[in-house]
Amino acid sequence: MKPYLIALTGLAIAVIAAQCTSKTEPAPETTAATTPKADPAAQIKRGEYLVGIAGCNDCHTPKVMTDKGPALNTQRLLSGHIAEEALPAITDKKMIAPGQWALFNSSLTAAVGPWGTSFAANLTPDDTGLGNWTFEQFEKALREGKSKGLDGTRPLLPPMPWQNTAQMTDEDMRAIFAYLKSIPAVKNAVPNPIPPASI
Repeated sequence: MKPYLIALTGLAIAVIAAQCTSKTEPAPETTAATTPKADPAAQIKRGEYLVGIAGCNDCHTPKVMTDKGPALNTQRLLSGHIAEEALPAITDKKMIAPGQWALFNSSLTAAVGPWGTSFAANLTPDDTGLGNWTFEQFEKALREGKSKGLDGTRPLLPPMPWQNTAQMTDEDMRAIFAYLKSIPAVKNAVPNPIPPASI
């Protein structure tokens, strides 16, 4: 027999033997990817942190005056402008004309400017606040600047920086919503905005 035929026959036998003795691994089972559930306590803690660094308390928590200046009224945390709090009169409307001043009340929960008078909303889980809101409403309010997070409503008014909150990640927005739903509910029906002509 010719040497190349012997080599070719040997190679064929080796390949067949290797195929017969090799173990085939079954294909791994494929499962749908699942997103791990967020730890609710960690999500709430992150929401509390984000509310703090975003300055939400600056407008949404009434202040009490101390000898060191305004301090948060922790009994009314994030409950918005106190419904019963009277505002001082604007004696010179030219002060709030475009290009002039934007004014705040002493608890920093009401602002007056060319847009009229706006009041910080109640962000607590009471029915007068975010109690009946869905996450989708909350997201629409913070991403699109829609009052109550509903289509066809007025825009959110200054000083609410919704153009900034629109840039938040979904995870951060969900964390803030979870935190706000976890804080003590405060009954406080914040007044509607006052248009410029009515000031």
